[in-house]
Amino acid sequence: MSEERIEWQPLPPGSPASDEVLLAHVREQAALVERPLTTADLADAVRAVGRAINGEAAARTVLMLREHLTGLGPLQKFVEKESVTDVLVDGQGRIWTDGADGLTDHGVGFAQPLDVRQLAVRLASRVGRRLDDAQPFVDAMVAGYRLHAVIPPVATEGTLISIRRATQETMTLAELCRDEDELWSQALTAIVDGKLNFLISGGTGTGKTTLLSALLTTASHTERLVIVEDTQELRPKHPHVVSLQCRTANVEGSGRVTLTDLVRNALRMRPDRLVVGECRGEEVADFLSAMNTGHEGAGGTVHANNVESVPARLYALGALAGLDPVALGFQASSAIDVIIHMKRRAGHRFPQEIARLVMTDNGLSVESIFSRDSDGTFIPGPGAAWFQSALTERGVEFSCSG
Repeated sequence: MSEERIEWQPLPPGSPASDEVLLAHVREQAALVERPLTTADLADAVRAVGRAINGEAAARTVLMLREHLTGLGPLQKFVEKESVTDVLVDGQGRIWTDGADGLTDHGVGFAQPLDVRQLAVRLASRVGRRLDDAQPFVDAMVAGYRLHAVIPPVATEGTLISIRRATQETMTLAELCRDEDELWSQALTAIVDGKLNFLISGGTGTGKTTLLSALLTTASHTERLVIVEDTQELRPKHPHVVSLQCRTANVEGSGRVTLTDLVRNALRMRPDRLVVGECRGEEVADFLSAMNTGHEGAGGTVHANNVESVPARLYALGALAGLDPVALGFQASSAIDVIIHMKRRAGHRFPQEIARLVMTDNGLSVESIFSRDSDGTFIPGPGAAWFQSALTERGVEFSCSG
């Protein structure tokens, strides 16, 4: 059944014929509509206010309304480019993009600083998040994009906006490893099939979430995936996915739901695989405990510049949960089977190394299982024999020689 048409009111007689006046007029009426606006709605609005001078002018006006009412305003045209991964606005209102062409300056894209703040507040409000003096930063998914915004006085030079362009289609392992030795794809598939517990490490923008989503997509369709995230980003192509998302406190300061809360609740939801989008705090204790008490095939991501830095990162997270280094070391080495480290170079994201955590007299360390040389060749490391043996015990066939 088609949606009911909106009765748009014309502009009052004598109103200035500026885009700002039109936008304010349509926005005021749109606030009364209890459903998302469509392109047809905006076209009706343009005709109602008498802007349909010719087809080209009307199309430009509809595009302007769509960007400002249902899109990302002046940033919309940038996030729609396939080559762009991030769109950034600095304190001076300059727009930057990152992606295949590297960091690129597109100049000032806002008439005044207030416009940047108003855009950030509007985007946050679309998903029920606050952005004001009492809550000067926000992290949320808006229209399929990851939004982070900070306003003054926390942002000292002006409102800052960072938008991560989410991949609309989940990439497969074959696509992620298309430029690598075929053994990379086979090894990653074996990790999932063998229900090994894994952590994906890497720096910002290296493709950790993309790889995690691809791995979960290959999980058996008889399994139940329970995913907990600070802000929902993971959307694996799998028939049985349950997603939980954190919640910030309300105006009264109550109602906050943390990752720790979500992990504890997820364990009561009969997960075949427990997934933590990103380990960044004290929830690591409950996550490791779950993996040590029979939850196989668990996965997550963690920020680390290289695989050797993962132990230090886990020690820091464990300290937040009150775990001493020795306890954290034994928990992590017994819970996490493999670390998959992602790298980014010249706009290309790829798995750089697979390793395992081992507890030694000197504490937690890593042992390489497989690494990648400059041309992507699969190089077995000291832990390759352990890896093959672990998979064999779980009934999964894998040979490092192909």
